[in-house]
Amino acid sequence: MSANPVLVDIMRGEMVESRHRGAVALVNNAGETLLALGDIDEAIYPRSAIKPLQTISLLESGAAKHFGLSDAEISLACASHGGEPVHVQGVEQWLHTLSLDNRDLACGVHAPLHAPAAATLIAQGQSPSAAHNNCSGKHAGFLTLARHWDADTRSYTTRDHPTQVAWRDVLCELSDDDLSVRPHGIDGCGIPVVGLPLRNVALAMARFADPRQLGKVRRTAIARIQQALTTQPLMMAGTGRLCTETIRLTQGRALIKTGAEGVYTGAVPAAGIGIALKIDDGHTRAAECAIATVLRRINALDDGEWRQLQALACPPVFNVTGKPVGRTQAAEALEFTW
Repeated sequence: MSANPVLVDIMRGEMVESRHRGAVALVNNAGETLLALGDIDEAIYPRSAIKPLQTISLLESGAAKHFGLSDAEISLACASHGGEPVHVQGVEQWLHTLSLDNRDLACGVHAPLHAPAAATLIAQGQSPSAAHNNCSGKHAGFLTLARHWDADTRSYTTRDHPTQVAWRDVLCELSDDDLSVRPHGIDGCGIPVVGLPLRNVALAMARFADPRQLGKVRRTAIARIQQALTTQPLMMAGTGRLCTETIRLTQGRALIKTGAEGVYTGAVPAAGIGIALKIDDGHTRAAECAIATVLRRINALDDGEWRQLQALACPPVFNVTGKPVGRTQAAEALEFTW
């Protein structure tokens, strides 16, 4: 049994039917731990929740400027998108500027995560392409960097490829951690993934939130990414997605990013706070409820924003007929004061 606290309860009627345990870390950019719930020093794979950090080298290198990347494309580089037409067309047009196409994406093919987009493909008798993959924007970013550095575009997912070494170097510096001694694996989209304690992930996100102590080139890169996420939130997730809606409602005061297996990160620029959380059982429903609740507790969401996001982040439980029969709610551990 995990020693981590229960963060989210799933209610059916008036009884708790399921419980989701997890851990949460809040850190400021000076490295001070502001909140620790559960074991925040155990290594976890942050997965797609660190895509904004993986995009920094795309800006620092000059590749984004060289290829004239727009805010929409930079947001796509950070995305776990739904495969809506705007996402697919954005990736395909981006690849065209690189003299590449969908066949050069090594992320693989899956149906759009956005159900209406998937239904439209089926109705039209079409099959998805690699551009529909939720990570296709990140892969387009790696291909852009490879083109800029005249590196091989066919092996860009390998661990020792310059594009992969670059983001790990950035993460080492932002997290104050030696990734060479951490566990390594392969992410769902094929790129290398590295294990890192939640505390260090939160530190990296805090420095992303407030990069004033970093060098000028990195500060400028992070500012551009923050701008892209704020102005183009639809591109980094999609219609009806918590990441998109949170950034849109707060106008960038709260930047959050989902990752597979119940991971979420957040950055609150005005406060210089980084957030990292992991749900033990990997369930996204609990991670979404937890991140939204944490944002509300630390006053990163006001009352009106919380009301608008609550049904998306902590939704009712419905039966097959569509009748609400329960609810998703934050557990006592998340009732901390700030």
